[in-house]
Amino acid sequence: MASSSTPQGSLAHLLPPSWKTCVAAWLAEDTPSFDYAGFVVGEAPRVATLWGKSAGVIAGRPFFDEVFAQCGCSVEWLADEGTELDLASGAGKMRVATVRGPVRGILLGERVALNSLARCSGIATCSRDLVTRVRAAGYKGILAGTRKTTPGFRLVEKYGMLVGGADAHRMDLSSMVMLKDNHVWSRGSITDAVKAAKSVAGFSMKIEVEVQSEAEADEAIEAGADVVMLDNFTGDGVKIAARSLKERWQGKRHFLLEVSGGLRPDNVEPYVCHDVDIISTSSIHQGVPHVDFSLKIEH
Repeated sequence: MASSSTPQGSLAHLLPPSWKTCVAAWLAEDTPSFDYAGFVVGEAPRVATLWGKSAGVIAGRPFFDEVFAQCGCSVEWLADEGTELDLASGAGKMRVATVRGPVRGILLGERVALNSLARCSGIATCSRDLVTRVRAAGYKGILAGTRKTTPGFRLVEKYGMLVGGADAHRMDLSSMVMLKDNHVWSRGSITDAVKAAKSVAGFSMKIEVEVQSEAEADEAIEAGADVVMLDNFTGDGVKIAARSLKERWQGKRHFLLEVSGGLRPDNVEPYVCHDVDIISTSSIHQGVPHVDFSLKIEH
C-alpha cells in the first residue's frame, strides 16, 4: 500500500474548533425527526467493516470518526490517511476500518460517514494524480485548488486537497485579498484597486490581482501586488509572459506568478515552466469522481 510522504496524520490538527458542529448538522439533516429504521434494529452491539471498493486515496478519517462518535460508536482504522487503496489482493476490495457500537448508531451514521469519506477521498485522489503529473513534467512549484467548493462542505474538500498533496489556496474571502476582473472594473483600475485594498488589509494580508495581459501584470506589480494571476493565457503565452515579467522586475519587486483558467490533467503540461510559482485549478475538487466505500455489518 503506497502512501504520501506528507505527515498526513497531523492534518487533523488543522481543523478548527467548530468543525464538529458541521458533523452534527449533517446528522441533523439526514435524520431531522424520528429514526424509524433505527427503531427496528435497536441498540444491540454489533461490528461493521468498512470496505474500499474502487481505486483511490483514503482521505477524511477525522470526519468519518466524528460521525460515528456522535452516534455512540468507535472506529478502528486498518489504513492510514493518504494510503492508496490496494484492490489487487482482496477480490476487488480492501478492508479499511472496523466500526463498533450499537447497531442503531452504526446505521444512523453509515450514509453520512460514507458520503463524507467518498467525497474527500475523491478529491485527494485527483489532487495526488495532478501533483504527480506536473512533477513528472518537471514542475517544482505549487499546485493549488481554488475557492470553487461546495457551500457547507468546504472544510472537507480543502482537507482532501491537502491529503492529496495539493495546496488548498485561500480558504475564504477573508484569507487573502484577491482582486479579480470584476473588482478592477468596478473600481476603475488595477492601481486604484490595489491601493484601496492596501488601505484596509494591513501588513499581514497578501494581495493578489487577476490579469489578462502582460501590461496589466506590470501595472499590478508596480502597484504592489504580492501575487499576480495570469488568467486564461495559452501555454506558450504563459511561458513568454512569465519569463518577461520575472526578468523585467528582477531586483525591483518581489512577487509570485500564478497561472489559472481551465487547467485540467489533459492540458496542464504545456503550462509547466520554472517562472510560474503557482498553478491553480478547480479540476482537482469540482466534479471529481468519488471513491467507492461500503459499510457491512458482520453476521
